[in-house]
Amino acid sequence: MTEHVRSRVSAYAIATTQDRLLLTRLSDSSPVFEPGLWHLPGGGIDPGEQPREALERELYEETGLELLDARLVDARAYTAHRLGVSWNLVGLFYRVDLAPGPLAVTKEDDSTCAVNWIPLPGLKESVLSPAAIDALRMIGIGI
Repeated sequence: MTEHVRSRVSAYAIATTQDRLLLTRLSDSSPVFEPGLWHLPGGGIDPGEQPREALERELYEETGLELLDARLVDARAYTAHRLGVSWNLVGLFYRVDLAPGPLAVTKEDDSTCAVNWIPLPGLKESVLSPAAIDALRMIGIGI
């Protein structure tokens, strides 16, 4: 019997300031990547929604911050199996500029349980989602 694979396209923000990267922590309800990992702000693009619109919406839901500018950097595909579902995820990665403001997860009971500016020095791959690891490489930061 062939296993059903669900497809998802997501838009992710790569935001840095000084020596810090904006990351969100995945909650137990994360559909694709493992809970507890630090991940990029962003998420699934709803039917009929433009990628930039999804990025703006997800950024606000997960960080409380307003998107000022977004430039597409690259795209990556991932496969995962979580909660009984096999996934084919395509991530669109955007380098972003954000309006300053306090950080806050504004959408409760979602796949994000925390948000923070994480210092790049000392950041370990073992605490990052595959998408966050790829994003760092896209902007020339090796860990």
